[in-house]
Amino acid sequence: MKRLHFKLEATASGSRARAARLTTLHNEVLTPTFMPVGTHAAVRAQRREDLLASGAQVLLANTYHLMLRPGVEIFEKFGGIHRFMNWPRSVLTDSGGFQIFSLPGSRTLSEECAEFKSYVDRTTIRLSPERSIAVQKAIGADIMMALDHCVPSTVERGVAQQAMELTHRWALRSLAARGDSAQALFGIVQGASYPDLRADSARAITQMPFEGYAIGGLAVGEGSEEREDCTAIVTELLPEDRPRYLMGVGTTRDLLEAVHRGVDMFDCILPTALAKQGVAFTSLGRRDLRRAAYRGMEGPIDPACSCYTCNTYSIAYLFHLNRVREAQGWQLLGLHNIHFYMRLMRSMREHILADTWLSFYRSQRDVLDARDSYGRPATHVTKAQRQKLKLKLGRYEVITRDGIGQIRDMTSGEVMHPVNDPAEEARSLYVEQSRLVQRLGDPEAPPLVVWDVGLGAAANAMAAIQAVETMPMREGARRLNLVSFESDLNSLVLALRHPGWFKHLRHPAPPRLLAENRWTGTAAAVDWLLLSGDFTVTKFDAPLPDLIFFDPFSFKTDRALWTLAAFRELKSLCADKAVELFTYTYSTSVRAAMLAAGFYVAKGRGTGPKAETTIGLTPRAAAMPHDRELLGEEWLGKWRRSDAQAPPGIHTADESWRAAITEHPQFRTRD
Repeated sequence: MKRLHFKLEATASGSRARAARLTTLHNEVLTPTFMPVGTHAAVRAQRREDLLASGAQVLLANTYHLMLRPGVEIFEKFGGIHRFMNWPRSVLTDSGGFQIFSLPGSRTLSEECAEFKSYVDRTTIRLSPERSIAVQKAIGADIMMALDHCVPSTVERGVAQQAMELTHRWALRSLAARGDSAQALFGIVQGASYPDLRADSARAITQMPFEGYAIGGLAVGEGSEEREDCTAIVTELLPEDRPRYLMGVGTTRDLLEAVHRGVDMFDCILPTALAKQGVAFTSLGRRDLRRAAYRGMEGPIDPACSCYTCNTYSIAYLFHLNRVREAQGWQLLGLHNIHFYMRLMRSMREHILADTWLSFYRSQRDVLDARDSYGRPATHVTKAQRQKLKLKLGRYEVITRDGIGQIRDMTSGEVMHPVNDPAEEARSLYVEQSRLVQRLGDPEAPPLVVWDVGLGAAANAMAAIQAVETMPMREGARRLNLVSFESDLNSLVLALRHPGWFKHLRHPAPPRLLAENRWTGTAAAVDWLLLSGDFTVTKFDAPLPDLIFFDPFSFKTDRALWTLAAFRELKSLCADKAVELFTYTYSTSVRAAMLAAGFYVAKGRGTGPKAETTIGLTPRAAAMPHDRELLGEEWLGKWRRSDAQAPPGIHTADESWRAAITEHPQFRTRD
């Protein structure tokens, strides 16, 4: 049975860049091609009509997430994803293998399968090669992916080899599970950043009768040169007559380099994820609409683009939408970015077919993904003005107090850690109070997962890392899995420019984290992962925590994170674990929200002018022996007399939250 027709049309002179055609069950796909990511059967903030107009030929959806919501039964009812989302072209489904990588603390892994806790209802989900393929068949993907075991590209060789060999065994099981389905199936090459393992994996996977081959496990910790070298090693060993897919990569420059090395297909969330931050990809490089230089600028975001956004709106208007955080700004920039990616792919194809690829490649290398260095013509800037400009980035600026740097939000006027030394506060309030070092003392225990909610200038994260690095090195020490969440990285970028004022950043970890979204310690057992974006969304991609350092910038700037609904979702997510949450506030309304959500709430140690802070415990944590001082009847009496009884975010007449507080088990009379 011929499940996927592939025709190689041209290979560029002096390069491995290829142009080809592949035919799926739904349409013909011209390569090189980029696949917008529609994880939940929708590309974030984008209409179907705009995706079709952009020339998108294939969308990517995620098996793991779709298995949980809307569920297999919905796809069976609708006859597959195409009718469900009314998409007439091809769909490729990821197998769920990336979740095995991204949720290490929330799953167990065996030869048979990976087991997860559903973030929807906390039931146990078993994801085996057979289950993954069964779900992908029900979804009705044109191209399915074999289940693989992805690990960080910087792991030890032994770990990388074991994951690679498990991937090979699972690949054979995936092929067997596919049976006589007409859907195409791609195998995945693993091997981390080890050239010999990559070559071994490519040779092993290409011995199996897949319709195409993917390169997985890149863009998860390695540098761009390592990624490009690994890509070249693998493509040299892949058959000429099958499509090649580089998973999860990347920037426009990444795509150019990978096409040069013989890759045909790509996917990445960047076009829409960066659009949400106000960043546009253009023919002259990136444009960052957080820059005030665009406030009154006329003309389109990209003068060479003919998409709806560029034909309709000025840069100044898009700047305005981004500044006021209007969702339409995200949608319009995302539309443009996807159009730009698609146009870039078409240009690459045209130059390959015309055999002018090398000149195109050389002309674009330094242009694509160039950072925002153009805009209004520069005027003379004094030395004092230049120094002042270095102290600002986006909505943040650096101020100093007694030689210690602080970050100020120029929009709200608020300052991170306005009174205390940020590093000292982090050590006291989060590291010491959580007993982080003591918890890491058991080498037999699974990795300790700490959520750092509100990375900011990385004071809390670095306090945790430095505490671990002062521990005696022991064989098999318990690992710390530190997951930082942040929606705006400018505060950290700005602080890194001034290590003299931010002494905790004099460490190789923060710049590596910014560059690669991950850092693994060599002097201590620490894995540090960055999940940028909206915490209400990204928390579902993180391993479940044992500890939460809950430190958003402020109630004023991050109000959505302090609501009753937000705490209810967080408590539900952590319901099956003994989790403790530490936060700097002792606001009556925030404590009310935590209690109404089902947390047990205790007094935390004071910091600066605050007599106390707050500790939240899940019911499982509260049921275990502890010495936390839970709020009692005295606090309840003060709450009843307070003018701030209602949790943040209450806008309805439903007052069931009151009973949830007054009848909370922690206020029942204790013997």
